[in-house]
Amino acid sequence: MIATRLMTSVPASLAAAILLAAPFSTAFAQEATATLEAPSQTSPHTFTANVSVVSDYRYRGISQTDRRPAIQGGFDYAHASGFYLGNWNSSISWLGDSDASVSAPIEMDFYGGFKNTFQLGGQDFNYDLGVLEYYYPGAYTATRPYTTELYAGIGWGPVFLKYSHAVTNLFGFADSKNSYYVDLSANVPLDVWGLTLNAHVGYQGVQHFSDASYADWKIGLTKDLGQGFSVAVAYIDTNAKQSVYTNTRGRYLGKSTAFVSLTKTF
Repeated sequence: MIATRLMTSVPASLAAAILLAAPFSTAFAQEATATLEAPSQTSPHTFTANVSVVSDYRYRGISQTDRRPAIQGGFDYAHASGFYLGNWNSSISWLGDSDASVSAPIEMDFYGGFKNTFQLGGQDFNYDLGVLEYYYPGAYTATRPYTTELYAGIGWGPVFLKYSHAVTNLFGFADSKNSYYVDLSANVPLDVWGLTLNAHVGYQGVQHFSDASYADWKIGLTKDLGQGFSVAVAYIDTNAKQSVYTNTRGRYLGKSTAFVSLTKTF
């Protein structure tokens, strides 16, 4: 999971989308003990973990770390039925950058849902339905940025379209319930040097604050290094307004950037 948050600043609101270059997941299945009477069975339960170092934590195109590196990691459980649960975490600085009295250096995401495949017109499709909670443990003197989103996505081949809908205020924006994010992405294996082409375009709509709405886009490559390691490089940009997405240090958080990450999956 997947991925940078809208930022909130005082007085200018900066709120803290998937990072499209989300950490890869490597499943390790448990096998039942074989006997003479029955063959071994693969467990329906899958547990994975990942850890990444990134040059900048970009969420929906917006830097969460003042355009500086971050360390990230998470854990996932999946059932053969399609049900899944997970937790993903990252170092952040945007809350402290916005208000020096706030101590909240970590983002913790908790999510769960159901994903599966189906056929329509002889074509194979996949879908994903779930809920995601963004949690920021720490001390606050203003509105807490905790955010809950419901999401639904459908994919065909390497292309996936996802819609996320906030059922709470969005990352500290006042009266922003029912904000939304639309994400169109493609991850295309190139069959060259183990590379995958990553492309993404998204739009963040912020309810009752149109100046905070913006589009973001990304183009990049991911390389499988083997042994659970992968590296990703990308170009990320947005059209977010500088008047909204510039923090109290004077740094524009939606500025175009070259991005690189190293991920290890277990």
